[in-house]
Amino acid sequence: MFDVLHDITTLLQSHLDEPWLWLVVFAIAGLDALLPFMPSESTVITMAVLLGTSDVAALAGLTAVAAFGAWAGDCAGHGIGRGLGPFGISRLVRSERGRRNYAWAADRLDRHAVVLIVAGRYFPGGRVASALATGGLRYPFGRFALLDLAGTTVWAVYSVLIGAAGAASFADDPVAGLLAAFALGLLTLGFVEGGRRLLSRREHRRGKSEPHPQPAEQRPSAEQRRSAGQRRSAELRDPVDGVRRAGRRVAGGGAGGGPGGDGADVSGVDCRAPR
Repeated sequence: MFDVLHDITTLLQSHLDEPWLWLVVFAIAGLDALLPFMPSESTVITMAVLLGTSDVAALAGLTAVAAFGAWAGDCAGHGIGRGLGPFGISRLVRSERGRRNYAWAADRLDRHAVVLIVAGRYFPGGRVASALATGGLRYPFGRFALLDLAGTTVWAVYSVLIGAAGAASFADDPVAGLLAAFALGLLTLGFVEGGRRLLSRREHRRGKSEPHPQPAEQRPSAEQRRSAGQRRSAELRDPVDGVRRAGRRVAGGGAGGGPGGDGADVSGVDCRAPR
């Protein structure tokens, strides 16, 4: 196995100056936004290990190529989500895990849009879900593009630094440098995923502990207030009709607004208007 890795690294080192190799890095970094199985981070780390720490200009170029490739892929995913809409995305994303990731991203978009766009790529499936969710829910493209460019730049710098750390640790053995860089990358992602789960549990507990607000008492509408005012005005203008209404209220209820019992009934006959 190590012999195969040594042959691959030797082959790639002989083509580091070839333009097509840099185009491959750009394409893989972009396609990872649509096809999660593309090894974008592994590709950037491998290139950084092979370039070594002596060629700073090449490492800076690798950072730019990886960042702009990932940014182009994210913008494409955002555009697809905007074109399909939520209904089209629900038909496109058929797996249960993909739907959970999309629902998670859509929920975070309302409260933590900046964190989702910048850091969502570090969670499994988060990059695809965040691009589709921001597009499907019509998040402003200009703001998305700026935030995503910041996120892809941070991601590219992080990947190149991990590769450079592996190359610095094993300058004479590229295979060992690759293995060390991959181990460091997995360890970092493990810490990030652990932090995400911890925050998610804390938010879940906080949501359970917070009391739910009780619905406020419904106030009468303007139309109801106007109708009540008209009835009171009519009673004041017609004393006979007003007494009849009062008689019906007395007959229908007892003290304290409860049901009425036996007693005098005030009727329209007893309350004739004086002549």
